[in-house]
Amino acid sequence: MNHILPSIVIVGRPNVGKSTLFNRLTGTRRSIVTDEPGITRDRIYGTATWRGRPFEIVDTGGLLPDDHAPIPREILKQAQAAIADATALVLVVDARAGATPLDLELARHLWRTGKPFVVAVNKVDTQRQQDLAAQFYEIGAEVFPLSAEHGLGVDNLLDELTRDFLLTEADSSAAAHREVQVAIIGRPNVGKSTLLNQLAGGERSLVSAEPGTTRDAVDTVVLRDSKSYRLIDTAGIRRKGKTHLIAEKLSVIMARRHLERADIGLLVADAAIGVTAGDATIAGYAQQSGRSVIVVMNKWDLALEKAREAAQKARKHRGEQPQERQIRNAQRLSPDPTRLGAEYEVLVRERFKFLAYAPIVFISALTGEHVEKLYGLIDRVAEARKRRISTGELNRWLADVDLARGTSPAAHRVKIYYMTQSSSSPPTFILFTNQRQKLHFSYERFLENRLREHFDFFGSPIRFIQRFRQRARDDKEHSAQKRRSAN
Repeated sequence: MNHILPSIVIVGRPNVGKSTLFNRLTGTRRSIVTDEPGITRDRIYGTATWRGRPFEIVDTGGLLPDDHAPIPREILKQAQAAIADATALVLVVDARAGATPLDLELARHLWRTGKPFVVAVNKVDTQRQQDLAAQFYEIGAEVFPLSAEHGLGVDNLLDELTRDFLLTEADSSAAAHREVQVAIIGRPNVGKSTLLNQLAGGERSLVSAEPGTTRDAVDTVVLRDSKSYRLIDTAGIRRKGKTHLIAEKLSVIMARRHLERADIGLLVADAAIGVTAGDATIAGYAQQSGRSVIVVMNKWDLALEKAREAAQKARKHRGEQPQERQIRNAQRLSPDPTRLGAEYEVLVRERFKFLAYAPIVFISALTGEHVEKLYGLIDRVAEARKRRISTGELNRWLADVDLARGTSPAAHRVKIYYMTQSSSSPPTFILFTNQRQKLHFSYERFLENRLREHFDFFGSPIRFIQRFRQRARDDKEHSAQKRRSAN
């Protein structure tokens, strides 16, 4: 046991994934992972470093067997010794099993220790399963949905656990900024690999006029102003021997797969062609994934050239059209880049209605025009995505905002008693309301827009989880939760 390093102790009932999480955090296979409960009998120690902060990880035995028998004396002794030495505790629970009485009993025991602890809701393997974590908020500790097996959500857990740990001198500068994972997604031949090369400053990815010349995802790490960016090119297909339809489907599959690894998706589309149904499909998956999105309209130089040519043709045929139509066409086909960009953005927003939060940038990856803007946008979006707002600050804002404004009359009957942020990446909020039915979409959209505007959740989706609450019954619980949040 290392008494110098801070110690994170993993506890929980058997078969919830403690050993899988231990192996994930330490990058080893020291803990045996099977479906048989209670495999870990002794404490297992490992070390890890997260963003320059070294620490010790301890895997304990399953504290409560599945047959509800008394806790084996030796396992309990080992676990209690580890807890006594812990800097922080992680209670691992199974999202699919729900909050069992044994989980709640363990949580009460951990509260009595007086040590800081969080709840790791394991086996949340998809974004759709995020709602499963809501049932664990009654514990009162901060909740982190994750998949220990696939690594999803583990970064959020580590950020919280290690934020007060000391940096090693050698790693302090390198860890000042976390690596931002950026997936470059889009249809074949929209310029994803060309954009990667511009961002990376070199011919890192094979570039060709033939769609899908990048066969696999290509990772490129870029260090810029002491910040680290991992760029993932997701072209991932070859068109040779494939129909166009299959190529489009494969591009969607690759985008979905590699978005799981990313914080931010750069959704690249061809401005010279316009937004297609394939672009909209990929955009839909990006939105569903919970990743932040930046819409990149590439080949803007070609779009401007097409607009100039169209304007010239319109001028040649003015005599053949009514004067009013000539004026409208001249305005619509204006070759002025600023004016055309504003008009084009309206069209893009119309096709990507569900990405209203996503910034749009017009670039030419081939010439490098406006590519530099992307790093500034990535930094701002990454910061907003990780932003956490205290429960007190949220509810002060909630008391001031006029929730009845701009919503349907039916929505006015909804009462939000209080709210709390359950997680970041993306920012997710629990709403405790007086209604069991789902909030009206206009009410939810209004709330989302006001939250984004006030707390600057720029470029990030916002998720809501609604929980019905009978106020009289829950006042005591609410007061206790507020006291814990204040501490």
